[in-house]
Order: sequence, then structure tokens, then C-alpha cells
Amino acid sequence: MARIPDAFIDDLLARADIVELIGARVPLKRQGKEYSARCPFHDERSPSFTVSPTKQFYHCFGCGAHGTAIKFLMEYDRLEFLDAVEELARQTGMEVPRDTRQRNANPDSQDLYGAVDAAAQFFRKQLAASPKAQAYLDGRQVDADIRARYSIGYAPDGFNALRDALGSDERRMKLLERAGLFSRNDSGRVYDKFRDRVMFPIQDRRGRTIAFGGRVLDKDSSPKYLNSPETELFHKGRELYGLWQVRQAHKQIPRLIVVEGYMDVVALAQHGVDTAVATLGTATTADHAELLFRNAPDVYFCFDGDRAGRAAAWKAVESVLPRMKDGRQAFFLFLPDGEDPDSIVRKEGAEGFDARLRDATALSQFLFDSLSTDVNLGTLEGKGRLAERAKPLLAQIPDGAFADLMQQRLTELTGVGARASAPDTHVPVQRARSGRGTPAPKRSLVRAAIAFVLQQPALALELEPPFRFAALQQPGIPLLVDLLQLIYQRPDIGTGSLIEHFNGRDEHEALQKLASQSMPGDEGKWRNELLDTIAQLDRQTLQQRIEELQAIIHEGGFVALSAEEKAELRELQNSARQR
Repeated sequence: MARIPDAFIDDLLARADIVELIGARVPLKRQGKEYSARCPFHDERSPSFTVSPTKQFYHCFGCGAHGTAIKFLMEYDRLEFLDAVEELARQTGMEVPRDTRQRNANPDSQDLYGAVDAAAQFFRKQLAASPKAQAYLDGRQVDADIRARYSIGYAPDGFNALRDALGSDERRMKLLERAGLFSRNDSGRVYDKFRDRVMFPIQDRRGRTIAFGGRVLDKDSSPKYLNSPETELFHKGRELYGLWQVRQAHKQIPRLIVVEGYMDVVALAQHGVDTAVATLGTATTADHAELLFRNAPDVYFCFDGDRAGRAAAWKAVESVLPRMKDGRQAFFLFLPDGEDPDSIVRKEGAEGFDARLRDATALSQFLFDSLSTDVNLGTLEGKGRLAERAKPLLAQIPDGAFADLMQQRLTELTGVGARASAPDTHVPVQRARSGRGTPAPKRSLVRAAIAFVLQQPALALELEPPFRFAALQQPGIPLLVDLLQLIYQRPDIGTGSLIEHFNGRDEHEALQKLASQSMPGDEGKWRNELLDTIAQLDRQTLQQRIEELQAIIHEGGFVALSAEEKAELRELQNSARQR
């Protein structure tokens, strides 16, 4: 498999603005030369995530997450390496080498995507040929434009329609089965999973079809909705139906409306409400919540008003609370009995639905109302019970104004926390963190040299090979030499790429920790300090060789040295005296 040239990756990372990239997804605050935030990869109350524009590198002191702009896109947007490279190249106006892009594509994954896409095309053709399926969509007032926008199709009745159309060879059959489009009975017979259903393709964040949802045409059939199983391409707890279409319609998404079914999304879009998405037959997960807020500041959860709907809403609360950073809002809209978004928007239109959204219940109100359902706030016991229930939930909210206001509201309802306004004579102890305002530990010369090179890789170009100190028998010398040689091979390499080169090696974790620390002293003097450090290592190397030759003399006398070694010893001793 061809590799993307290292020079291209280095140039790409040098041109990319990692602060802008991460700042578009995570609220960053400037702290000196770096930026900080609460880590997007684990829940925390105080910021331990830093982004360095000079190093083009991010690091979390809490969970250890770290890397370059490419690594961030892979971890945060869940992109494969090549997809992350292409996305970053698109943002920076660069073109990934065409032959490299083609040869790096995983042929197995591409074939799997291709099989799913072929199934989607088959279902769309079947819709055009099925008066029954078209009549159903006509009855639901879904016009041709919306059918095309959501690539709606139809799975014919019978057990072998898709299989007969696409399963012409054994490999294609296996791909379709891996994609969840076939079922297998106890006797081993393979047959179509989706039969006599309107088909709703599910797209990933790149618009590729990865799975399907199928709805029955006969209201007496069950299950009403049938989803693709979890596959290599599809994880239902991470995807939202309709998000791809919303992102195509809006450069900046003003709000997202979370509904329960595919037809709800389609019906709302048909009537002009084009910011609806649906969870895929599962409760709102933490990944869903993060994905929702990553795309819009305001999220509306629209559920039935029955017990099941309110239970689903509470699941959403639990997933949303740890992600309620300042500036984000969540609301809950409960529909009347027997109604769903589809029926409401058909009766009341987009304006009527918008009016209901304006009257939706804020997260804060829904949370306290739910916790107070069976609590008598007229008694101290009832207030204590509410406080006991609320505290662990409020503790999950990220630090900020919203967290403070929620705590204030709990105090208003229960009185608990009122003493917090009294003068506090206790001074909290700051947790020490290397490189975050605490004195750096005294480093060995080798450690210091590595630290300088990590902070500014270009400093290594001031050192001319061959490196005398390479022969020094001290821990870390081979690593320092490896770093210097890599920088000479790739002069434009940055800190992040330098560290990623050692991924999988024992030294990787130590390097990323060392790179994340702030160096003491004046940055303008780092060059001279590095040169001085290397000079000291060279002197130690010289002394080491003198001691090696003297040890030979000690064992066998001066005659034990060869003529060349005697001359070398004299030269080394003269050099040592001159230094």
C-alpha cells in the first residue's frame, strides 16, 4: 500500500492552523502562548486540555490525549487517516497526491461502501417501479424532491429480490451480508433482511450510505421500523439520521430538532422544517449529544408526552448534562397524546410547529420538575430529598455560568448551598501540573537536549552530523540521535509529527509529556542553550573514551594499547585540557 509522502504531511500540518481547527469544535481560551479548554475526549470540571499554535500540537494532562491536527480529526470527527488528511487538505487549499490517495484507500472498506451504495441504488429503482410504495409516500405527502433529497427507496416483497439483483458472485454476497442486508436462518439459508418496506438510507458525515431503516407499508405488520444491525460501517449510537441533509442545507445550523422516526424527519422537511434528525431506534447516547452540539448551539428533543416519551427525554438529559457548556441550550417538546411530528406539522404547518418549539420546556425546568415529581418541597425532608437527587447530576455540568445558575436554582428550591455565600477562610490548594506555572524539575543534559528539540525541531539543524555524543553511554542518547536524524531527513517537521513518528515505541509517552511542558527561560536563548548542552555532552563523550583507554592500560599496561589508540589517547587528553 502506498504511503502519503512525509513531506506532504509535514507541509500540510505546517500550513494548518490547529487552534482554528480545534476552536471550531471546542471553546478555547487563551492562556499565554497556548490555549486551554475542558478536554473533549473525557468529562472534566476544570480545563486540562491545551493547544499550542507554535508546536501545532494538543495535549490533555488529564487523559493523555495528544497529537496533531490530523490526529484530532481522526479522534474527534471519527475519520480514518486518509479521510482526515483529505479534510485538512481541503481546509488549507492543498491537494492530496492523486495516485497516493487512490492507492491508500482500503480496498476492502471501499468495496463494502460500494456494496451498500449498490443496494441503495437498487432500492431507489424499485421505488420507481412500485405503485404500492409510491402510493404510500403520496398518502404521506412526500413529494419527489424530498424523496430524492433523502434517497428514499423500496425493498420489494419476497426473500431474494436484493440477493438476485446484486449477489451475483460469492464475494459480493459476503459483502452484502457483512453490511447487514441479509439474514441467515438456522439451516444456513441466506435471504433479504428488508422486505416490502419503504427504505431510508442512513448517511455518515461524508454522505456515504452506511445502513438502512425500513418502514412497513401495512400498518398491521411488525416491527413497524427495522434497522440495519451494527456493522463495520454502522454504529447506531454514533449516527443521526438526516444530519447529512441538514448540513447540506445550512452552512451554519441554527438548531437541531431530535425526533424518533425517519418519517418524522422526512415530514418535517416536506413542510419546511429542515433541521430535524432522528436517533436510530435507540436512546440518546453521549456520542449523540456531542454530535448534536458540535453542529448546533440549540437542540430540541421532541418526544411523545406519554411515560415512554418522558423516559426517553430523561435519557437525553443524562447524556446532555455533561456537555452543557456555556452557550449551549437544550429544550424538550412533548406532543399531545396520539400525535407525532408528522401529524402535527401536517395539521399546523411549519409556523405551528415553530410556535410549539418556542414554548418548549428548557432543560433546567424539565430537570427540576422531574426530580420534584414525588417530593413535597413544603417540608425540610422533601427539600433534602430533592437536593440529594440533584447534586450528582449538577456535578456533571461543566464549570461556567450555567453550572452556577443551576446550583443557584437548587439553592432557591431547597436552601441547600445558601451558606456558600458566607466568607470562606479556606484557601484551596492548587494541583501542581508540570508546565502549568510550577517549576520544572531539574533535567539531565540528555533530557534537556531532547526537550529543546521537541519544542523547536528546527533547532536541530544547528547541529552538524556526525554527532560525537552518539557514542555516549547514557540513557536517552539513542533517542536523541533518532530525533536529530529524523529532523535532518524532514527539515519542515513540526512537534506533533515528530512525536507521532514514535507512536508505538516505548519512548512515545515520555516524548509527548515532555513536549507538552513549557520550557523555562527566554525562548530567544534556546539555540545557545541547546548548543551549550550538546557541547557538554561532547565533553562527557570525550572523557568516556579517555576512561575506556585508561582502563585498558590499567588492565594490561601502556603496551596493551595499539599505536592508533595511543595516538588517540594523547589527542583526547590534549583536547580535554584545552576545553
